[in-house]
Amino acid sequence: MRILVSLLVIAVAGVGGWQLLPSHEENDDPIAVGTTDAVTSLDPAGAYDAGSWALFSNVFQSLLTFEPGAAEPVPDAAEDCEFTGAGLRTYRCELREGVKFPSGREMTAEDVKFSFDRMRKINSDVGPASLFSTLDTVEARDHTVTFKLASSDATFPFKVATGAGAIVDSEKYPADALREGDSVDGTGPYTLSSYSKDGSARLAPNGSYRGALKGTGKPVELRYFEDSEALGRAWEAKEVDVAARQLPPETLAQLSPSDPDLRVSEADGVETRNLYFNTRAGKPLHDVRVRQAMAWLISREDLAVNVYDSTVDPLYSLIPAGITGHTTSFFDAYPEQSAAKARDLLEEAGVSLPVEFTYGYGEGRGAAEAEAKTIKKQLEKDGLFKVSLKGYEWTDFQKRWAGGQLDAYAVGWVADYPDADTFGSPLVGTDGTMNTGYSSKEVDGLVRKSQQFADRGQSVDAFKELQQTVAEDVPVIPLWQGKEYVVTTLDIGGGQYLSDGTGVFRLWRLNWI
Repeated sequence: MRILVSLLVIAVAGVGGWQLLPSHEENDDPIAVGTTDAVTSLDPAGAYDAGSWALFSNVFQSLLTFEPGAAEPVPDAAEDCEFTGAGLRTYRCELREGVKFPSGREMTAEDVKFSFDRMRKINSDVGPASLFSTLDTVEARDHTVTFKLASSDATFPFKVATGAGAIVDSEKYPADALREGDSVDGTGPYTLSSYSKDGSARLAPNGSYRGALKGTGKPVELRYFEDSEALGRAWEAKEVDVAARQLPPETLAQLSPSDPDLRVSEADGVETRNLYFNTRAGKPLHDVRVRQAMAWLISREDLAVNVYDSTVDPLYSLIPAGITGHTTSFFDAYPEQSAAKARDLLEEAGVSLPVEFTYGYGEGRGAAEAEAKTIKKQLEKDGLFKVSLKGYEWTDFQKRWAGGQLDAYAVGWVADYPDADTFGSPLVGTDGTMNTGYSSKEVDGLVRKSQQFADRGQSVDAFKELQQTVAEDVPVIPLWQGKEYVVTTLDIGGGQYLSDGTGVFRLWRLNWI
């Protein structure tokens, strides 16, 4: 599998030398990092989104984590983890000694069991419980944690390494409800000094940290902006030292390697954006022929060029380019825009024209509004559809799609881990996190089949067949695949390690030069 390869564009004499230069004096001022990724919850049991997980990867630990560019997770809060026995159905971890919560109490196997059990018991509508659909039971004994799986799942270690596997203090978190307030009790490389929702999170290095990292980083202040334009203004005004996820497309398109005032890290990303449909009976987009008609009308090139200034690439499959199993299933099925073919499908379905439905999107999420308007224009061009657009605040938006209240909704998806599985069950599996109401025994069977292979290259055929089925059933239309951009001032190093598509936001790699 080809994992992300970063291309650094460094506007400084002696390319690469800046990484080695020591600071002339010790600078402990917080590094200001700007982002538009909002935090849904400070409780790992109540969030399954990029903004929350970016924070979690710094203030919590999982048993495993991902190193930059790595294809396999490595131990973090664990000393060692491995499958035991045959069939990839028992996974066992030995805890690392000396891992302590802020209270000073040492982490135990019972804390790990508690964290997984409560997450699944709470089963929040916008939480990550669906990620562990193959997990049956968790056992704790001495320093050993044993996971018993209901079916073979070679990807289980990858899932443990995500924010969904964050370990909390069993003495500080309720067993059957999300924790209220702005406090965090984790064992990550940072502690949370202060937090204001949609404002900022101040992080201090955790001197008690024990894990995969050799050391913790500089103090950091994460600043949350309501939209890309606000982040862009803050960057131009030099109010942040680092801008990540996501500056406006027009700003990204103008980034230049010759600019003497900044450093740019550009990586082939595995962030995708899809248009999801509520497929439930009685909804306007329930009939598969209606959704197929929409697939004949969407122009990804129009979106990529005119909305995103060519900073994203058109995507024709559920699994993005660069991940084993990628295909062009939607291009194969719908190779061009065709109003005639769309009309034929709608007439065959016997629906009244134009088909009316509501399209929801998250306000302040990059170019989501401009994207929605462009898709509305594409669908309405020949009088086949009538689209009502509605933007929602991010948390409200999540709750609405999780509650099945939206007809169609566009959502970006950042890979949880570097494997095609993260684009399978969570997006199109029965009871997946996108909650489209779509359920296919064939798709669910192919997901399970793909999880049986410890050699992930052997899962390719299953994923190709899965993507072909999705292109036929159209519970989702892939729109585009993005790149990872991190922009820093000249006095900041380590920006190239901040994000690489594994779901880990490495604030500890940032430093003053």
